[in-house]
Amino acid sequence: MKAPRRPIHAVSTWVKRQPPKVKAFLAVVAGMTVLVLLRAIVHDHDNLFVAAEAVHAIGISVLIYKLTKEKTCAGISLKSQELTALFLAVRLYCSFVMEYDIHTLLDLATLATTLWVIFMIRFKLESSYMEDKDNCSVYYVGIPCAALALLIHPSTSHHLINRIFWAFCVYLEAVSVLPQLRVMQNTQIVEPFTAHYVFALGVARFLSCAHWILQVLDSNGHLLVALGYGLWPSMVLISEVVQTFILADFCYYYVKSVFGGQLVLRLPSGVV
Repeated sequence: MKAPRRPIHAVSTWVKRQPPKVKAFLAVVAGMTVLVLLRAIVHDHDNLFVAAEAVHAIGISVLIYKLTKEKTCAGISLKSQELTALFLAVRLYCSFVMEYDIHTLLDLATLATTLWVIFMIRFKLESSYMEDKDNCSVYYVGIPCAALALLIHPSTSHHLINRIFWAFCVYLEAVSVLPQLRVMQNTQIVEPFTAHYVFALGVARFLSCAHWILQVLDSNGHLLVALGYGLWPSMVLISEVVQTFILADFCYYYVKSVFGGQLVLRLPSGVV
């Protein structure tokens, strides 16, 4: 006699059998449902940005625990950490010269911890660094972002260089996780602490995306006008959505793995 399947397993099996278009539709419906709930529950939507930074900090804390307690950086992409440090540094510069606020302090704390992770991987735990798996070129990620920033950037009253830097950090943040996904694609097996960290990134990116979308809705579109004219306002929203969907597939398998009681996450080929 077969044991009854858990509801989460039954749902995941059903979703897995659906064609890509149905999966995409279900993902959009799920995202919109969560946005509606967040809009009803969270009255000050600036708190979503703070929550995104807090979740990111939790992810970094998990990473720090792994590096200090397990003495290994296996499965962690140094290139993703360096790209993260780069966009945070550029965003900090923009914050100091354009709009100093609580977000600046949060970014400063995140940058400090990210630099510490980079130091540990490069100089303390370099023997466990999987350099052959971390083979996504940062130039393929960074150069298109820089070129796009030169073409499409804010049309505000700030200095041109600052506006280009602002656009660059927005675009780079959206794709900075790609080297980490490449490492996981190459290994196909993700140990718990790395999986927790990447899942925290996915949640943080979703909360940040929700913050922007709800801000636009609350202002009846006036926020887009305040960002300037041309393609820039649309590119901001597109960047937020892109960085969310990049991690959506991984987050699905992470949740499935957690509910299935698996300590080590095994990714099917082609997931990331």
